[in-house]
Amino acid sequence: MTDFEFAKSSYSGGDAGQQCVEVARNIPGAIAVRDSKDADGRILKLTPEAWTVFLKEL
Repeated sequence: MTDFEFAKSSYSGGDAGQQCVEVARNIPGAIAVRDSKDADGRILKLTPEAWTVFLKEL
């Protein structure tokens, strides 16, 4: 598996138990998103274009 370097999203809440999302953008051509409370869980992988569309919908 690719070594994504995750960082907590600025869209995440700050307190324990809140919705927390981590995003990795260190791999060219891929954006990875995961739940910070489940670091070993599933990873959603998007193209940069799909990520841009997703952010516009927020």
